[in-house]
Amino acid sequence: MRRSLLAGAGTASLLAVVGLQAAEAEPRAAESFRTRVEPLLTKYCYDCHGAGIRKGGVALDEFTSAADLLSRHSLWWAALKNLRAGLMPPREDGVAPPTEEEIQTIARWIKYEAFAINPDDPDPGRVSPRRLNRIEYRNTIRDLMGYDFNSEVEFPPDDSGSGFDNNGDVLTLSPLLLEKYLAAAETIVEKAVPKVSREMPERIANGREFRAANGPGSGDQLNARRAVTVARTFNVEHEDRYRVLIELETRGSFDFDSSRCRLVGRIDGEEKFAEEIAWSERRTLRHEFEVAWRPGKHVVSFEVVPRSEGGAGEAGAEAAAGTIRPQNVPGPTSVTMRINSVTVRGPLSPEHWSVPQNHARFFPRGAAPADPAARDRYAAELLGQFATRAYRRPVEPRHVEHLVELARPIYSTPGRTFEEGIGRAMMAVLVSPRFLFRLERPVAGSGGGRSVLLDEYSLASRLSYSLWSTMPDDELLGLARRGDLRRHLPAQLRRMLADSRAQAFVRNFTGQWLQARDVESVPINVRAALGPGAPRNRDGRVEFDGAFRRLMRTETEMYFGFVVREDRSLLELVDSDYAFLNERLAAHYGVPGVTGDAVRRVQLPPDSPRGGLLTQGTVLAVTSNPTRTSPVKRGLFILDNFLGTPPPPAPPNVPDLEESRKEFKAREPKLSEILAVHRANKLCHSCHSRMDPLGLALENFNVLGGWRETDARQPIDPSGQLITGEKFADIRELKRVLARDRAADIYRCLAEKVFTYALGRSVEPQDAHTLDEIVARLLREGGRFSLLLEGVVTSSAFQKQRVAPVPPGAVSLAAP
Repeated sequence: MRRSLLAGAGTASLLAVVGLQAAEAEPRAAESFRTRVEPLLTKYCYDCHGAGIRKGGVALDEFTSAADLLSRHSLWWAALKNLRAGLMPPREDGVAPPTEEEIQTIARWIKYEAFAINPDDPDPGRVSPRRLNRIEYRNTIRDLMGYDFNSEVEFPPDDSGSGFDNNGDVLTLSPLLLEKYLAAAETIVEKAVPKVSREMPERIANGREFRAANGPGSGDQLNARRAVTVARTFNVEHEDRYRVLIELETRGSFDFDSSRCRLVGRIDGEEKFAEEIAWSERRTLRHEFEVAWRPGKHVVSFEVVPRSEGGAGEAGAEAAAGTIRPQNVPGPTSVTMRINSVTVRGPLSPEHWSVPQNHARFFPRGAAPADPAARDRYAAELLGQFATRAYRRPVEPRHVEHLVELARPIYSTPGRTFEEGIGRAMMAVLVSPRFLFRLERPVAGSGGGRSVLLDEYSLASRLSYSLWSTMPDDELLGLARRGDLRRHLPAQLRRMLADSRAQAFVRNFTGQWLQARDVESVPINVRAALGPGAPRNRDGRVEFDGAFRRLMRTETEMYFGFVVREDRSLLELVDSDYAFLNERLAAHYGVPGVTGDAVRRVQLPPDSPRGGLLTQGTVLAVTSNPTRTSPVKRGLFILDNFLGTPPPPAPPNVPDLEESRKEFKAREPKLSEILAVHRANKLCHSCHSRMDPLGLALENFNVLGGWRETDARQPIDPSGQLITGEKFADIRELKRVLARDRAADIYRCLAEKVFTYALGRSVEPQDAHTLDEIVARLLREGGRFSLLLEGVVTSSAFQKQRVAPVPPGAVSLAAP
């Protein structure tokens, strides 16, 4: 007879254990567990997890009190996921699984009593103040400053939490990163913000722009042995004086060479300089001239006049130098010259000077007034507007005054400019925590429970960084300022997904959820993996170059982006009758009739194994080993990223997979045979019985996603049976089984992934009710992406902020 959790302890004795001052909810939840849940655990679970049996280290009947029962959040969270996915209790022949009503009885108790979820006032969870990650910083600087700062090169990599690098719990601010932010702010302002209100125009031409009038030749490669004249025309609008700056470079390559030449520089045909050029180490020559030009075209030219001592070309030059070169040995490349640049500055008269690029972006009313008080007011106006955009919300007048105080000493100093002062204050904004972190505020007076509404500026930032990975645009901030953003939320979601900036969500989400980022660097030894029959290009190299890796990632991003923007069913991520291919990808996949370089939507043949994400090169490559496929990695990938039920980590004493290979002494075994031996070990069976059938169904795809029929020269058998009982013959049938029978699991997994990405935190027990509501709606209304997105952004977790202490049943599992 099973020992009851509460055997020998009535309600009165239980209260004595937890204390008379304990919350009323504890004994009520414990009594509900005893009468409604424990009988089901006795029926289905205690054979493995009760009465002293602790399979997998889990016991469901060893709680010492009601408080202990209700505090085991990790245990009940895992139990809820496994129960709903049909993983527990294990399927056994002749043993009926729990009914749907029995599953719901246990699930309701876990959610509403163990986790203390109140559907009418749900806990939105804990969200740490989030630092902008590298991608968000780069995009925000681009939109704020109009400058592309490559933070992915300049900053150290961001850590990831729960699979994503926008998780607030891991986005720390180290001393090194703070130094990087200080240097970045200086560089960004230096590059983006003009230092003057008007500047002398400047045009710079490089050597390639100087061309020979007749025949080949350009100014980036001139030779002392070849007579040539190269020229470039400059157009000017104003009659004035101009300054022409010329920079040349000469060098003698390799061995000494006696070749000499005369290099003549002319402006509008008038000789301005003549240089005698002979062999020497590399040196740079600079010339500067001031010229009076009228409106129209003006020509700067350079003429090379060879002067060889030998008098008979190369042979004479070599004879004069006293050098003898063996036959068939390349000789010196002679004396070469290059025009590095020709810069034309002017007109020199200030009345013809132009407004600098980007000046109107930062100084929309033009130059600062001369009156000091008016200048201060203009500075306050500009810095207030800039800080509002940078901080993604209005700023207080005292903060604006502080910024003006930073700028004033500079623009009030003779010889310094107003623009320089404003730029200095902008640097302070770019290193402020208000810019670097996504700080959120509640709506005043919106409390009353355990949460308060976020103000609409915070909501605007959550939306923009979730879907665009950048700051809110003027429309979002305008709606937030008027208090209309929540009222127009559905329309804004449609607008934002239609905007090109939504590609950031597609790229960053798939890059991490599907590990698509890794396909460009994943180590694959193609020759070892595919053998001597590996396809090669015309140069004899195996076809897995950088361009092909990028092509695979493009396929995945375009496919997912299509489902998002066209609001398709999420189940098409698993199975569909189309793919996104160009000629090269289609040939690799064996899909006929596709020509051209453009990647586009292609209708697949009826019997094609392609369609969906699982059979794309990106997924298949990142789930392979360097020299062979990995059914274990592929199966684990599906469990983790599509079904949401990854197995626990392997125990420390589990034997290595290669140990199972030793069972086959006479021949090279197939991977499926090695796994069968490995799976027979009791330590390995429970996890591999989940992973292996899924991974082996993909064995017809090699490490690069190409199709194959054999492994180790033996036919591949992709058939299998899921741990939940569904059988399939090949990958085509498996995809149909997953989309048909495991739709709820797929929806829940995707909801958890999008939820995690959008909130910047891990999914926690208090989110169970919210996620269940999203999944229920997806099942009712067709599983479109918009339903998932709306469910996340309208949830309490996205719209609100925790303010009250959390009851014991809803303590966060995330690290502080």
